[in-house]
Amino acid sequence: MALAVGTKAPNFTLEDTTRKKVSLSDYLGKNVILCFFPAAFTGVCTDELCSFQGAIQRLNNANAEVLAISADLIFSNGAFSAANGLTFPLLSDYTLATINAYGVPFVNFAGIEGLVRSERAVFVIDAEGVIRHVHVTENPGVEPDYDEIFAAVEAL
Repeated sequence: MALAVGTKAPNFTLEDTTRKKVSLSDYLGKNVILCFFPAAFTGVCTDELCSFQGAIQRLNNANAEVLAISADLIFSNGAFSAANGLTFPLLSDYTLATINAYGVPFVNFAGIEGLVRSERAVFVIDAEGVIRHVHVTENPGVEPDYDEIFAAVEAL
């Protein structure tokens, strides 16, 4: 089960598409939209991350940064980011440690026995590192409610 609103967001350190280590603690003092996506180069994930990219100025105006996490390797995330012109970090959680820490593993993803990825989940984390909004889609084929997420960020 996903972490609840009011919970201190667990810190993590993951590699971005250039193998640079990125930690949640690097963003203290900023609001963070932490976006877990199941798999690069899938239709809904592409639509979702491009939606966040399209709203990047609006989010930056709300002192918010987007961090996207998947279980994909850094190389896949790098190609996905480049193909879609994404300017925010895509982080690789190939060990599933962060996905598990946030309570959003998707077991048997795409009906493949034993394949674990992440749920489609978004956590809005305030500047002090506290989770203020959680959205986990019941179906990974459905995009999150962006208006709800953006309103949560802008209310901080």
